[in-house]
Amino acid sequence: MSGQLTVRPLTRQDYGEWLPLWDGYNAFYGRSGPTALAGEITQMTWSRFFDAYEPVHALVAECDGKLQGLVHYLYHRSTTSIVPSCYLQDLFTTKAARGRGVGRALIEGVYERARQAGANRVYWLTHETNHTAMQLYDRIGERSGFVVYRKMF
Repeated sequence: MSGQLTVRPLTRQDYGEWLPLWDGYNAFYGRSGPTALAGEITQMTWSRFFDAYEPVHALVAECDGKLQGLVHYLYHRSTTSIVPSCYLQDLFTTKAARGRGVGRALIEGVYERARQAGANRVYWLTHETNHTAMQLYDRIGERSGFVVYRKMF
């Protein structure tokens, strides 16, 4: 990466470069091979970014004409606030972009858009083994202390 890093909204023309990033993100979390997301989930996710009625959004980091990372986020209501909350759902950078400020730039891009949307917080989850990412997260956010429980159907 030698040029200027730009964080910008995803466009329809980005699909060919977004898809390998999306696949890399899913592989990182064990969703590849036999456990890969169904193709229709990827297609629905992609279409939601361009549907004005969906609260799901995407930014990409670009340098030298190549996508270096992605971030997906969404807005939702809360029972403890009048203004929306922003959930940063997916964050991924290429291996070559790691440690070069791309992840931070993408998160800060979400922060800025959340402020513009009137949200009062941005929050996200990561796996407890994602120590590299947690080094960044500990510098630009705060741990809430909450533990996540789930039941899959």
